[in-house]
Amino acid sequence: MKVNLRVWRQRGPDSPGEFKNYEAADLNPNMSFLEMLDVVNDRLASRGEEPIAFAHDCREGICGTCCLNINGKPHGPGRAIATCQTYMRSFRDGDTITIEPFRAKPFPILKDLVVDRSAFDRIMQSGGYVSVRTGAAPDGNSIPISKEIADRAMDAAQCIGCGACVAACKNASAMLFVSAKVSQLSLLPQGRPERHRRVLSMVAKMDEEGFGNCTVTGSCAAVCPKEVSLDFITRMNRDYLAALMHEAVGRAAGKEGGAG
Repeated sequence: MKVNLRVWRQRGPDSPGEFKNYEAADLNPNMSFLEMLDVVNDRLASRGEEPIAFAHDCREGICGTCCLNINGKPHGPGRAIATCQTYMRSFRDGDTITIEPFRAKPFPILKDLVVDRSAFDRIMQSGGYVSVRTGAAPDGNSIPISKEIADRAMDAAQCIGCGACVAACKNASAMLFVSAKVSQLSLLPQGRPERHRRVLSMVAKMDEEGFGNCTVTGSCAAVCPKEVSLDFITRMNRDYLAALMHEAVGRAAGKEGGAG
């Protein structure tokens, strides 16, 4: 199998970038997309050329590191899979494949196909955790949670934070990611005490990092490798409104108490 690659090459964050063409020949159709890039890099290195920089880790669709735009679509032509789970048999012999990094201002390009997604980490640090004591594992298991709620929390927790939702959105919105991370905690009893502070903090940090607004086009859910539902955005908006009202009531009560 042989394909022609148009790959985005950029030496660094402040350097101009451009597409460069490479021929990838003698490929096994059953190799993964990242294995194909490994083969191309081995051949580049053997010729004394600089290999293509791309991010990867687990290669099992778990870590969310392999964030590539393939022919204009985050993670490639498949549905509900990450780049590392895309196989060369998804393409035809002789195809031209365009490979570029996720395009979003909050995800600056570091080099070639590698982007800095640490904005997601900072959003999580702002409130994506439970700080109350939950006890040891047996204690946690003694808290009754209905199967419906547990299943919904697990659906939200499937988000791997790859950033495909941001790359697919015309506004570079991170609402699907943030709503999943807010919901996976607020649905459970252990996360409910902090639900108001959490949603306010995480949404504020999302805005501070420069992510755009959600206009509910559904492009985020369409490319999510874990099929996280748009329903979580609705849930987060509801929680956010409730948190704002709770905060306003608290301020009003404080003023009345001070006046008295």
